[in-house]
Amino acid sequence: MIYIGVMESTTSYLQSVGKLIQHTRLARNMTQAELATALGTSQSAINRIENGGQNISVEMLSRIGEVLSSEIVRLNKEGKTNFVINGGKKLKGAIQVKTSKNAAVGLLCAALLNKGKTTLHRVARIEEVNRIIEVLESIGVKCKWLPDNDLEITPPRKLKLDQMDVAAAERTRTVIMFLGPLMHQYSHFDIPFAGGCSLGTRTVEPHMTGLAPFGLSVEATSTHYQATTHKKQVKKDIILVERGDTVTENVIMAAALYDGQVTIRNASPNYMVQDVCFFLQKLGVKIEGIGTTVLKIHGVKNINKNVEYYPSEDPIEAMSFIAAALVTDSELTITRAPIEFLELELAVLAGMGLSYDISNEYPANNGKTRLVDIKIKHSTLHAPKDKMHAMPFPGINMDNLPFMGLVACVAQGRTLVHDWSYENRAIYFTELSKLNAKIEMVDPHRVYITGPTKWKPADITAPAALRPSVVIMLAMLAAPGRSVLRDIYSINRGYEDLANRLNSLGADIETTWE
Repeated sequence: MIYIGVMESTTSYLQSVGKLIQHTRLARNMTQAELATALGTSQSAINRIENGGQNISVEMLSRIGEVLSSEIVRLNKEGKTNFVINGGKKLKGAIQVKTSKNAAVGLLCAALLNKGKTTLHRVARIEEVNRIIEVLESIGVKCKWLPDNDLEITPPRKLKLDQMDVAAAERTRTVIMFLGPLMHQYSHFDIPFAGGCSLGTRTVEPHMTGLAPFGLSVEATSTHYQATTHKKQVKKDIILVERGDTVTENVIMAAALYDGQVTIRNASPNYMVQDVCFFLQKLGVKIEGIGTTVLKIHGVKNINKNVEYYPSEDPIEAMSFIAAALVTDSELTITRAPIEFLELELAVLAGMGLSYDISNEYPANNGKTRLVDIKIKHSTLHAPKDKMHAMPFPGINMDNLPFMGLVACVAQGRTLVHDWSYENRAIYFTELSKLNAKIEMVDPHRVYITGPTKWKPADITAPAALRPSVVIMLAMLAAPGRSVLRDIYSINRGYEDLANRLNSLGADIETTWE
């Protein structure tokens, strides 16, 4: 076992870890090819890892440890991961968009509806997914990783809800989406308060009002939501008071096991909602209106099917790479981008001077989502004439707005960014001032950004919020010199192996631990 300490050099760490992996593999009488197959990678990649010639994430080390039945690396007590970024370098090449983080967590919750085996293909192996898997396994669900990041989910005959891993549940907001799948299966159950990103107070009341017509009542204690179900006939359309993604998914999942027709109005038509709908259709649930704000759902009494599903690609990750290209003034090709959820962002950026090419459309592995390849070209950008703000789909995605603000930093002129949907998120733009961006705070929701920015390196602790942390990381890529982004757990919540993937494009990001 290797202990990783403060700012240990990547070179020495890779060599030491590589030797340990090789010795452990040989002790298990396993070939490189066999280890590669178990991990869903290539023999050449294993050879590079063992020779210290390939960057390797903590997540990959964990997977190797599972296969070899050996703890390869143990972090020190605090276990914080940092990025040391040598910025000012141009990026080039092509990068493929991975499957959606938000789709994955919604589908993991939806799998609770199914008494049969669910196989999700090419799941994003990120911390948010890991937390939900920990919660599922703690209540008796068997989750098995297969090659190529496929995930096999097998439920027990009866869930052990009283044994739920509270620590894991409290680190994600996704656990709130257990209400919809469980309410028809259990008359009484508890779930811990939801956590996730630190973005201010986000009420769960829309979830409660959306689920109440099915007979769910919830009492909040100091640590838990205590749920009680008295089955009711849904007598009229359910009108969501907030067009939220997780709210919509929760009500859809409740409707899936309701024996009758339910109409949901003001539903979110966003990408992760569509994924849940496509998945439920494969389970025999009839759903009309997918991609619109009105859903008609014909539920079933029981679901017991062996089913396979491919989550769609992540539009937010695609937008991250678009922003990375623009902020570093690089030419990049982003492949397998879900264009339906990027069209407006590209239109706004085109109005700012973005030059890009786009391929013909082709289907995602789920057979539903439309994909394209986007080539970002050298562009001279100017501030938009109107303010930038997000809206429920088909508006600019809430999670894409931070990246649009980052692009504004390299555009000539003054841009007003209005992040109305989150209580504190706009405040995180001020962190970019440490990298020499000109940021004027109007109020907790609005900032003026004046560009173009002459970036300078800085040492910053990542915010406890996913997208703002990635924005800072991308800005550091543009800043000539050595920057440090500390405690990047929030990035690992939503992105798989991001540093190494950017390094493959020409970035210089070293991962260290403290």
